[in-house]
Amino acid sequence: MTSLQVAWNANAWVLARELSNRGVNVTIVVHQLRGELVPLLPQGIPVVSLDGVRTLQDVLRLRRFLLAERPSILMAKVDHNNIAAGLANALSGCATRLVICQHNPLSDSYHATVNWKHRVVPWFYGALSPFIDHAVAVSNGIANELVHHAHLPAANVSTIFNAVIGDDFVDRANQPLQHPWLANKDRPVFVTAGRLVEMKDQRTLLRAFAIHLQAHKARLMILGAGPMLGDLRALVAELDIAEHVEFTGFVPNPLSYMRAADAFVLSSRSEGFGNVLVEAIGCGTPVISTDCPYGPGDILARGRYGILVPPQDPEALAPAFSQVIAEADRWPADMLRARARDFSYDACADAYWNLFRSLV
Repeated sequence: MTSLQVAWNANAWVLARELSNRGVNVTIVVHQLRGELVPLLPQGIPVVSLDGVRTLQDVLRLRRFLLAERPSILMAKVDHNNIAAGLANALSGCATRLVICQHNPLSDSYHATVNWKHRVVPWFYGALSPFIDHAVAVSNGIANELVHHAHLPAANVSTIFNAVIGDDFVDRANQPLQHPWLANKDRPVFVTAGRLVEMKDQRTLLRAFAIHLQAHKARLMILGAGPMLGDLRALVAELDIAEHVEFTGFVPNPLSYMRAADAFVLSSRSEGFGNVLVEAIGCGTPVISTDCPYGPGDILARGRYGILVPPQDPEALAPAFSQVIAEADRWPADMLRARARDFSYDACADAYWNLFRSLV
């Protein structure tokens, strides 16, 4: 039996379903069975809720699950769930192999932006190393950090990119969109998508776009919600570009916006991977991204599939707006879509299945 211990992460549901389709006996173990992602749970796969109030409470409850079920593989996702799984595995004494999956950077520069509970994650990984059979990173940069910051053996660390492109991707991307900026386009339209938070650095994006507007007509659509909305609106007013920028708020299906845009832009200071870049190229849309740690460089193959610019540098980002329009032929839609298939559900599930077979 293979059991996946997962966080509330849509990729986990995808992986569980894909592995089940390959004949693996999968059980999903969750912290609590609640939240907006519950409808994403695959039909026919058992779900066990630990019903913990805090992640620390999950340790003994997960230990009881391991002793009762004796799975061949326990897979955990996301920082503190990984730690809880490591402690439970150590306390259980079972022969279960533990695989953890790391989505977030571990470096000091990243953890300076979050609370102390995240800063201790690398130390716990190192301390629990004897009970972690393998660690999966979603980008090559995070894989390096698992070795050099968490001190996990390099032989026990590998990179498996996120599963982004599924069977319904084309249908979702082709959903009709009637926004006037995109339906009756009279100038290039750029789109970005993500939480409005410091790490996504939409401030740099807006400053770069204001520079671009000095010589070019264009529009920018910002998809997403978050605590920075007020500050970003104030910056738009300060830059006097309000008529060229629209904050759409949360959009259930951003793919149709990406498909209709002339280019997609990601301005992040840091990424674990960068799913939105895969979604954009999966729509056949050229992309501009900061070459931030980590993910964009892997996805775009160091610039082969899009433009990479330094993070937090409006002067470097601004010329990319006109470059991506003028040189659009460098990134044919078919080439971008073919690259996106490297991050398909099938490719991800095959990689995990091969890993599990090597461990058991």
